[in-house]
Amino acid sequence: MKRLLTAAIAATALFLAGCAGDETAPTTTASGSAPGAYPVTVGAVTLTAPPAKIVSLSPTATEMLYAIGAGPQVTAVDDQSTYPAEAPKTDLSGFKPNAEAIAAKDPDLVVLSNDSDGIVAQLGKLSIPAFVSPAAATLDDTYREITELGALTGHPAEAKALNERMAADIDAIVESVPARSKPLSYYYELGPDLYSATSKTFIGSVFNLFGMTNVADAADPDGKLGGYPQLAQESLVKANPDTIFLADTKCCQQSPETVKARPGWSSIAAVGSGQIYALDDDIASRWGPRTVDLVKAVGDAVSKVPQ
Repeated sequence: MKRLLTAAIAATALFLAGCAGDETAPTTTASGSAPGAYPVTVGAVTLTAPPAKIVSLSPTATEMLYAIGAGPQVTAVDDQSTYPAEAPKTDLSGFKPNAEAIAAKDPDLVVLSNDSDGIVAQLGKLSIPAFVSPAAATLDDTYREITELGALTGHPAEAKALNERMAADIDAIVESVPARSKPLSYYYELGPDLYSATSKTFIGSVFNLFGMTNVADAADPDGKLGGYPQLAQESLVKANPDTIFLADTKCCQQSPETVKARPGWSSIAAVGSGQIYALDDDIASRWGPRTVDLVKAVGDAVSKVPQ
């Protein structure tokens, strides 16, 4: 459940900050005209040379760094960075970061998803630059963060190519799914305690691509819960979603079978028709390059539902 709590905290922090990045992206500048020229400034971080010892305390940032070709520069990642397999996983925590433990890795750049316990200032006192790449609220946020990491690490061209490839792949997947005369409704499960994500979250933005209706929206209409409300079983059964997506298959061992066995759920349309889809928890909880895989999983599911 630690993974779910971390994701929820990061997403809530982004929401409370007004989803910064939707309005104004951090300034990115570089001297010279050659790709990857330094010094380079992104937001509050300025680097005078390409970072050779990057510590990533964000599983999503880890995936982004490897996808843009900065993997050889990554010398340590946090205990939740499970992909790619070759990432140098350590016992460092992004959930409760320890400045001394991070400093022991002698990094010239630290990437985090949030400023837990004021870690950015703590690292600043040690002259260690720390860049916060927060939980995305939209696909545009993902593309922006990939661009920022590309600029910081000296891989702007690779970042641009990755963004273009992701956008093209996502467009192709969405276009391949037949249009429906009536929008499908869905319930997205973060845990068997019925926490979910609304259409105003990053997860919701993926489902929005397919014109789907989120039954969790009614539980957080004004966004005061950061887009991550806990649903009451009675209201969920009454909402009667057409489809159910499980993002708790690893953390909580949930499956279509366990959902079907839940008392009182047999009347839900998705349960009766068997439209329950298990997702990879890690892919579903991150907003990086493998978002394409999540879009494909949703698209495949939507295509299977009878018109």
